[in-house]
Amino acid sequence: MFQHKFNRSAPGNNLRHGPRAFQTVSLCFYWSSLDSSFVLYIDWQILIYCVCVHIGLCYCISKTMLDSILLNHPLLYINSQSSCVCLCYLKLTTSLFTVCICRSNGKGLFSEVEDMLFYTITEGQKQVPVSHFISALKRTGLNVSDPRLKNCMDKLQRSVSESFHDVMMDRELFHKCVGGNIVLLIQAFRKKFIIPEFDSFVSKIDQIYNTVQKNHNGHVAVYIPHLAKFSPDLWGVSLCTVDGQRHSIGDTKEPFCLQSCVKPLEYAVAIHEAGTEKVHRYVGMEPSGLKFNKLYLDEEDKPHNPMVNAGAIVISSLIKPGSNKAEKFDYMMDFIKKMAGREYVGFSNATFQSEKETGDRNFAIGYYLKEKKCFPTGAEMIDALDFYFQLCSIEVTCESGSVMAATLAHGGICPITGERVLSAEAVRNTLSLMHSCGMYDFSGQMAFHVGLPAKSGVSGAVLLVVPNVMGVMCWSPPLDKVGNSVRGIHFCQELVSSFNFHNYDNLRHLVKKQDPRRQDRDDRVRDFESYERL
Repeated sequence: MFQHKFNRSAPGNNLRHGPRAFQTVSLCFYWSSLDSSFVLYIDWQILIYCVCVHIGLCYCISKTMLDSILLNHPLLYINSQSSCVCLCYLKLTTSLFTVCICRSNGKGLFSEVEDMLFYTITEGQKQVPVSHFISALKRTGLNVSDPRLKNCMDKLQRSVSESFHDVMMDRELFHKCVGGNIVLLIQAFRKKFIIPEFDSFVSKIDQIYNTVQKNHNGHVAVYIPHLAKFSPDLWGVSLCTVDGQRHSIGDTKEPFCLQSCVKPLEYAVAIHEAGTEKVHRYVGMEPSGLKFNKLYLDEEDKPHNPMVNAGAIVISSLIKPGSNKAEKFDYMMDFIKKMAGREYVGFSNATFQSEKETGDRNFAIGYYLKEKKCFPTGAEMIDALDFYFQLCSIEVTCESGSVMAATLAHGGICPITGERVLSAEAVRNTLSLMHSCGMYDFSGQMAFHVGLPAKSGVSGAVLLVVPNVMGVMCWSPPLDKVGNSVRGIHFCQELVSSFNFHNYDNLRHLVKKQDPRRQDRDDRVRDFESYERL
């Protein structure tokens, strides 16, 4: 494999339009073992892999080779006018996206790509109602409220509002609206998201939801008066994949308090700030095997882990040390909002006051921790406890909570904003402890039967993470005897019964369950790693 500069006489460089298609970028070539192919590296982070084939020479390619290209690169597009086949890899922050580019008639770089996408969406028609485009978009899992599509949706809305007639989506309007979102939309409509058959997947999710809804066991928590006001019939499930595909069913817009679901989030922020070594000077990492609000420490006089009350109270003293209570709360709220993609995150003062008025057990834990010198130097126990009560009173909905869970599933990057919120170290540690300690004294059974990181709260919330796939937020107030949502646990069990999401479902010789994930994902990782070695 060798490099050389771009020129018309380069072997295999038989593109009819020559180098003027790429006048604005500097290129270097990597020749592959395939005779008629080469790789162009563009210095603005686009890697173009072109298989240049004259139409007259198509028969020289073996059927096996052509089938392989078509199978591995479904965006293959043959343009008889430009006499070439082009496959384009756009190298973004973490993955490779396949796009096809064919030059003709002096159009812009992505003009033909947009045309191809337009006719894919319209199924060959020259124009369709705007509602057809919106419906097609939703079937891929993308929401019209997705921040990544804001510019596209704003332009579309402007065009609709400026017209006195029903607006039809034609090529001109399509080009006008989608220009900045071409890569995302190609991923969506060419089934390159992590769950390509999203329609059928969410159909099964809805079936599970309806099955679980019939479960009327459990009782709403009454020891915090404000929580007792929620109806036991409330039941919602939202999911968000690492590509930002969304689905919600049930009471998913109703705000509820995170309660103990905030524990993994505050721990992740503490690790993100201070690092693993410092945080675990003050708190352990072992399951306690005891009730979550037990006055009990490990052999080193530390709370067993950050997922029990004692551990969470100590962790709250490690966030923004030296800052006042208002600054600490604003800082944590901003973190949670970023994890939720700036979707709904609120605060329930009524719950906060209820927590303080009925928090005798937590006050007892706080004084016990103070006696055992569990807090870092300079930390005030009452301030740490007050901050802990505030964090438990933060409100989300199932929809915003699912984005938070998806941020953990995506290694700390929010899938709908692309913003890195947490370090990879913080996410790895958090998921590890959620897996072993996240479900109170049901954690062992959860790890055994469900095999996924999860955290529950006495508000009825269950935050579930399927690493590298999606985050789920379930909410139903009735709890079982250990404080977990009855319907939430039931949903998790049914989910793993239907799909091979359990951590050990992919072992050889196991009975195969449905795998909704894109089947070529491992090949994509290998392609990316190969490119990184160039």
